[in-house]
Amino acid sequence: MRRKTKLIHGGITGDEQTGAVSVPIYQVSTYKQDGVGQHKGYEYSRTGNPTRHALEELIKDLEGGYAGFAFGSGMAAITSIMMMYKSGDHIILTDDVYGGTYRLMANVLDRFNLDVTFVDTSDLDQVKAAVQPNTKAIYVETPTNPLLKITNIAEVSAFAKEKGLHTIVDNTFSTPYWQNPIEHGADLVLHSATKYLGGHSDVVAGLVVVNSEELAKDLHFVQNSSGAILGPQDSWLLMRGIKTLGVRMEEIEANTKEFVRFLEEHEEVSSIYYPGLERHVGHDVHNKQAHGYGGMVSFDVGSKENAEKLLENLRYFTLAESLGAVESLISVPAMMTHASIPKERRAELGITDGLVRVSIGLEDIEDLKEDFVLALR
Repeated sequence: MRRKTKLIHGGITGDEQTGAVSVPIYQVSTYKQDGVGQHKGYEYSRTGNPTRHALEELIKDLEGGYAGFAFGSGMAAITSIMMMYKSGDHIILTDDVYGGTYRLMANVLDRFNLDVTFVDTSDLDQVKAAVQPNTKAIYVETPTNPLLKITNIAEVSAFAKEKGLHTIVDNTFSTPYWQNPIEHGADLVLHSATKYLGGHSDVVAGLVVVNSEELAKDLHFVQNSSGAILGPQDSWLLMRGIKTLGVRMEEIEANTKEFVRFLEEHEEVSSIYYPGLERHVGHDVHNKQAHGYGGMVSFDVGSKENAEKLLENLRYFTLAESLGAVESLISVPAMMTHASIPKERRAELGITDGLVRVSIGLEDIEDLKEDFVLALR
């Protein structure tokens, strides 16, 4: 199946018993057994639910992995992955990582002695230098949030395999429509499905796909033990959103390319970060491992004051801490999504107080440009 067809016909489709085209919402907690241990595949919805299972089969097919898992949020997915490791283990992480991931690793999981080193994973030499005897995994965001840095998934994965390490890729920005990390050697792929996969600002969820039976057993054990599951209603909403992912991503990308061209014409804007620009560091690498550039753009307007003035005067860009929706969203990472990262660390990474991040949506691009011109003035 080609990509758009797989979005609609991948996984489990419909209901054989009734002929329903849409997978039913199984709003149920437990299941009747014919005898002790004699059930029809489901015994308790924390362990497995038919609606959630249909979603998990769908994301497995989209990412080309062995098994899929649905969690109550993207952070629940990341936490569950990290709980597969033990006290004293070491993880290498992308330095320009989502603020929630940084907070989890630096301020929560450090309490359990899970060690972490943040490096620029787009530089393989830095990754190699960070490996310790107790290193177990390399965690990569590509493109990163919010500077859209690009890591070569194939290179990092090949090095990880040499060292017996797992490669974990956060694929939220690209989605499985544009990028499939398992094809390039990754072991685990995760998504904040709240974003592009849901696409309508109406569900919070996380998805993970693993490439082996061993990892599937380990992750299922953690998920079932901790109860970090997605409910059937949200699972259904997510499947509905995924059906239109292809047309949404293509239209969003067309809008984004036009918006970036528009930004380049304005002297009030500097340091535009977008993988679709030929001058963007990692542009060629991204072209080798992805089919598209997505709808995320970051740029600098010079200061916190300028950023705040810009936000005050926009009409069609919604100020919100999310991305990947049908509506265009805007945020200031230093004050919002990445506020949990210490100021000095943000300065090292280039996340300035004047850095603005936009998620382009499905509005008429001319309205978005006109809105921005007025706000800049």
